[in-house]
Amino acid sequence: MKGENGKRTENLKKKGVKVINRDIAVFAFFLFLSFIFWYLNSLGKENEAGIKYQVKYINIPKERIITSEQPTDLNLFLKGPGYSLLKLKISGKKALLIIDISKVNYRRAPGDKALNYYIVTSGLTKSLNVQIRSGCEITSIKPDTLFFTLDKVVANSSVMPDN
Repeated sequence: MKGENGKRTENLKKKGVKVINRDIAVFAFFLFLSFIFWYLNSLGKENEAGIKYQVKYINIPKERIITSEQPTDLNLFLKGPGYSLLKLKISGKKALLIIDISKVNYRRAPGDKALNYYIVTSGLTKSLNVQIRSGCEITSIKPDTLFFTLDKVVANSSVMPDN
């Protein structure tokens, strides 16, 4: 009988391990499920987030070219519903913001003889809000100033045409 009792305790130990493993799996499942519900609830509330966008500059004045290296990325800090922010974060990596130099108020850098100019990015918020088309509002933009140099285009007259 001792042998049978020994087998029973061994079988009970094996079943206990299975029960503990099953309890851990059930706990993990419901923990994950509660996280999903919490996340969906938080998306319905007003949130803030920063999203990096690539920038393209268009309508540079005729006979001019941008020679200095200007930032190709802008960090927009947005405030709005969580669902809109999530949508923008997913599509933001593919989106391209366009800065129209002809419509932007750019200024010449003071005390500089070269053709160095700057744009204060807070003046771009209206046009960028229109471009991102969401229920979010831009609270700030980094960098706060964009610097660039507009040089005259030099035609190369020493190039001989092919005969």
